[in-house]
Amino acid sequence: MSQGHLRKKQPELVRRKLLDCAEKFAVDLGLAGITLQAVSEAAGVTKGGLLHHFQSKQILVEGMFENILKRLDAELDQAIARDHERWGSFTRAYLDTVFVGHEFGLKGPWAALSVSMIAEPGLRRIWADWLDARLRRHRESDSDPILEIVRLAADGAWLGLALRDHGTVAADIADLRARLLSLTRK
Repeated sequence: MSQGHLRKKQPELVRRKLLDCAEKFAVDLGLAGITLQAVSEAAGVTKGGLLHHFQSKQILVEGMFENILKRLDAELDQAIARDHERWGSFTRAYLDTVFVGHEFGLKGPWAALSVSMIAEPGLRRIWADWLDARLRRHRESDSDPILEIVRLAADGAWLGLALRDHGTVAADIADLRARLLSLTRK
């Protein structure tokens, strides 16, 4: 009998390891760097084991993307909970994550993956659904048109900075962030 038959099955741990390995490949090499063989080997799982959890590379990539969004949700929720002003609280949390957040910030794992979202319809759909759900959830506090303009400006600034070859942040990013944050206060 092989060791695999004796080992206790832990599907959630295996799934977590596969997602972590896929994310590492995506961050280091881009989405093209994710192969089922490479991810399964890095995770110490057979390719069949990977396919048991994720039936295709696309499903694996989408699962990885959704996993990052869950971590982004947690980061946003923590920032919102610390905010003492309700009006614009989601937009302020979004600004903080766009510029300096752990997941979404310019140096986080999201930076390496989000540019791929532009060309990948499945990922764009996941992002759009996530953002629509967040905006519905924060409709009472963040539906003002000026707050939408602030979020769009932050997205544009983030994309412009993320696409720079040298990967450095502009010297005036702190000033831009401060000016956008000032627009989120009543």
